[in-house]
Amino acid sequence: MTPDRNTQPSAPASGTAVPCLEIDALTVLRGQLLVIDRLTHRQNRGELCILTGANGAGKSTLLRSIAERLPAESGHIKCHLSRVYIGHADGLAGAISGRKNLQSWAAVNDIMVTGADLEQALAGFDAARFADMPVQLLSRGQRRRLALARLLLAPAPSLWLLDEPNTGLDQDSQTRLETAIAAHLLAGGAVMAATHIEMARSAATIHLAIGL
Repeated sequence: MTPDRNTQPSAPASGTAVPCLEIDALTVLRGQLLVIDRLTHRQNRGELCILTGANGAGKSTLLRSIAERLPAESGHIKCHLSRVYIGHADGLAGAISGRKNLQSWAAVNDIMVTGADLEQALAGFDAARFADMPVQLLSRGQRRRLALARLLLAPAPSLWLLDEPNTGLDQDSQTRLETAIAAHLLAGGAVMAATHIEMARSAATIHLAIGL
């Protein structure tokens, strides 16, 4: 399993050829089932890596392993950027507001944010108008927008690890996500995403097939 680089524009001039993510001979089990078998991968700053493969092939497993949420059976992962993981589940507490969820997430991850930072992150995904409602009252798409707003509070540069980030998004929110990714890559960040939807077409993109 090795990446296939396309011919789209290269990483920004401010980037570097030194990989921000290095994976060597990574093997991960799910229970007793072999899911990832000796995967080797390199990714540079300014690159968007799209994970491809059938459902159950191990895309989510790989993202969680890089995010240090799943242990590896063997092999090594080196990441030279802060890691920000947005899973398939939104990871929001239903009884409190979206704004308080963002504040709590920032505090748990030792990220200092101001009120202005929160407003800017909410505005980035057009989430300010429902940010003070209990999350349990929100629609699937609204919850997803709040979850994605965490990205705009994350340290820069960082590696965004996104599991089906487009789920529940309408076209406007999809465009906002692509805009956020493009700006993040231009600033020297990197993104790895499991998605069936084409993203950030102007970005330097690589594809990594999982489960083949």
